This record gives sequence, structure tokens and C-alpha cells, in this order.
Amino acid sequence: MLSRSQRITRGIDYRSVVRRGARRAGAVHVLHVVDTHEDRLPRFGFIVSKAVGNAVTRNTVRRRLKAICLEATPQVRRGADIVIRALPASATSPFSELRHDVVGSIERKAAS
Repeated sequence: MLSRSQRITRGIDYRSVVRRGARRAGAVHVLHVVDTHEDRLPRFGFIVSKAVGNAVTRNTVRRRLKAICLEATPQVRRGADIVIRALPASATSPFSELRHDVVGSIERKAAS
């Protein structure tokens, strides 16, 4: 599980990353990245709207995204803030496809 220091929790931080960040669209998500140049672990935030599905589906997608990001943390440069917005297709895609899509975007946009 991602520690609290590795999560984006404030709304203003979400808005800042989405507005100023480099954007990369995948088949089942949209990734926004901002490099803060701070010496800390990368932080992750997740946006899973009602368009993805009901509460159970949204929470499942969010848990999957958290697990994928925890796994990908060593490849992400220090000080990066990443927000992942799940698209409705993420609810029906298998975990392996979701992982491949998200990790590919992270490696292209947020790797060291």
C-alpha cells in the first residue's frame, strides 16, 4: 500500500498537477506528471469518476492503480507528482492490461 507521504491528498495539489503537468493518454487512463525538484519519494493521486462505474467498481479500479504505482515507484524519479485519471474502459480491462498501460506511460513520462 502507498504510504501517506506517497499520496496526493489536497485538492489544490491535484489541480496543480493536472493543469501544469505533462500529459500522456493511454487506452484506459490519462497520466499527468509534474517534476517538483524536491528530494522526496514520488507522490501519486487518482481520479476515478462515476463514469467508471458504481462505488464498488471505482474502488476496485483505485486499488488496482495504487498497487501498480507501488510496484512502479522505483522507476519514477524523485520529487515527481503523478495524477492518474481512470477512463471508463479501466473498469472492464484485465489487471495485466491495466498494468501494462499504466507502467508504459509512467516509464515514458516519469522515469528518471
